[in-house]
Amino acid sequence: MSGAKPLAGHGRTEAKQPGGDTKLPLMSLDIAGQKDRVLLNFLAASFPECLSEGRIDFEQLKRALGEWVEPGNERFGLVWPGKADCMKIIQQPSVATLKPARKESVDFDAAGNVFIEGDNLEVLKLLQKAYFGKIKMIYIDPPYNTGQEFIYPDKYAETLETYLAYTGQADAEGRKFSTNTDTVGRYHSNWLNMMYPRLYLARNLLREDGAIFISIDDHELARLRELCDQIFGEENFKADIAWQKRYTRSNNTVDFTTVVEHIIVYAKSEAFEVNLLPRTEEADARYSNPDDDPRGVWKGASFLNPASPQDRPNLCYPLENPNTGEVVHPTTNAWRRSKEAFEELHADNRLYWGPDGKAPIPSIKMFLSEARGLTPTNFWAHDYAGHTDEGTRDLEALIPGKVFNNPKPVQLIRRAIEHACNGPGDTVLDFFAGSGVTAQAVIELNAEDGGSRKFILVQLPEPADETSNAAKAGYKTIAEIAKERIRRVAKKVREASSGQLDLVGKKQPAPGFKVFKLDRSNFRIWDGSAAQAEDVGRQIEMHIDHLSDASSAEDVLYELLLKAGFALTTNVRGIELAGKQVFSVENGSMLICLEKEITPELIDALAEANPLQVICLDEAFKGNDQLKANAVQTFRARAQADESEIVFKTV
Repeated sequence: MSGAKPLAGHGRTEAKQPGGDTKLPLMSLDIAGQKDRVLLNFLAASFPECLSEGRIDFEQLKRALGEWVEPGNERFGLVWPGKADCMKIIQQPSVATLKPARKESVDFDAAGNVFIEGDNLEVLKLLQKAYFGKIKMIYIDPPYNTGQEFIYPDKYAETLETYLAYTGQADAEGRKFSTNTDTVGRYHSNWLNMMYPRLYLARNLLREDGAIFISIDDHELARLRELCDQIFGEENFKADIAWQKRYTRSNNTVDFTTVVEHIIVYAKSEAFEVNLLPRTEEADARYSNPDDDPRGVWKGASFLNPASPQDRPNLCYPLENPNTGEVVHPTTNAWRRSKEAFEELHADNRLYWGPDGKAPIPSIKMFLSEARGLTPTNFWAHDYAGHTDEGTRDLEALIPGKVFNNPKPVQLIRRAIEHACNGPGDTVLDFFAGSGVTAQAVIELNAEDGGSRKFILVQLPEPADETSNAAKAGYKTIAEIAKERIRRVAKKVREASSGQLDLVGKKQPAPGFKVFKLDRSNFRIWDGSAAQAEDVGRQIEMHIDHLSDASSAEDVLYELLLKAGFALTTNVRGIELAGKQVFSVENGSMLICLEKEITPELIDALAEANPLQVICLDEAFKGNDQLKANAVQTFRARAQADESEIVFKTV
């Protein structure tokens, strides 16, 4: 069938029987398969004629939409060398993991915040399953592509191995890293190739009422706008905010002094609503009460419509002053309200005919008691959102010595959060974390208003230059600076609020955070690319016991949690069942046993605990198929007795 495409995952079914033994996939979410399933469901409901035998007939879909594009015709859109490879990178699942680093964390077990050290592309893939559609706001300050700060491998195929080579955890032979200078032939393309997959994956993580705020300067603003139009939809563009980063001009510049940067804002969907600003004394001072209306102070709104009578003939009618009987007709402007609305306003004493009551056209009385908050503008002055000098002072107050160049001011990030987050527990993601300013903004806002916002930060452990202030102060990487900043601001807030109660009378929680580091999977993943017979033989030998000896039980636990779709801050506690160590997840909804030997007594105890899901190591059955079959039957019987479903998986 011409133009038809098979849907990834469509046509394959997985046994859903209670107690069924299913292998837990050790890869991140299959983005292509997930989107294909969503697309299939949508088309089945709206365009069933475009589906045939589990395939989409795209040519029929074009006809259904009344559109046809002849092959070879030019199309409008942003294209660049490497764009097709971006989609391959996006659709390639990650087999990496995030290993907990307790010693670098603060209050690891109770913390609701997360700092991840690693390449953000790989990390975004790993977060897909657990955080899909759960992030309220994303703020990022990516490289501006000025030809100085952008580190990039000379081979585009970014992988876990690329990251490990860059961070010195693997052999870097044949792979070079350098700045993306403007003398490179693919200067803009390299930057777009870096940004496209990250923004594509980031969109998946946003809630339907979520939004992304992206800082950028003039260098790549136009291309970033086009890129975001493609990924988020141009209908979801909300603002290009001009932030006044400097408050003085510089006469050292050749042409214009740059005093603003941009923050572009895109919503996930029309469900996003920007938060209004609190009213100010200046705004309220415009209200008065010249006619002593018992409803309080008000201000007048014009009764004239910006549209002409020709444009809005339905808003043209004779307007009579009830005090003088004078009648006027619209001339250059139509009226703002209909005849019926005019009569309702008059009946409710919401029309003001001037101090003597003789004005030919009234004002509409808008009462302060009914006024909404103030809408934000797309210009953020330095006294409203901070400036670059303030950003330096913010960090210097915590870590002296200018260990990071040009950090954003905390006030800037606070403003963005104030406009986008409005619910308890909203999560803010920043996957270009830099010095960790987003974490400071979240922690301080929570301390100020008693909120419970959470943050997830991701930062590449980019080595600090040996001659830099950071290196001289003992910080080997940018990630180390960010972690130390968060520790210090958490300590500062904790000491300031010790014993205090929040707005609802509860003791303020300690602003701790969990640290995780990107690394290879704790499981030896089969490499299907192995061509040599000795490589295949070696892999088979490795997979007899496919759990890495260097991995701790906690390393394995968090890999299983993440790849089973649980957040990194999920409540986990160790319990003992039948003399064996078991991890209870979310108050027993899932049980994970990493013991190397499974006994019938343990299987009975796991079933008796009545979880929704059980995960065990495959090697714990020691090749005893009878014991595994008995486990399946035990969980199935328990599920049938309770009319529930227990999913049993092995890894």
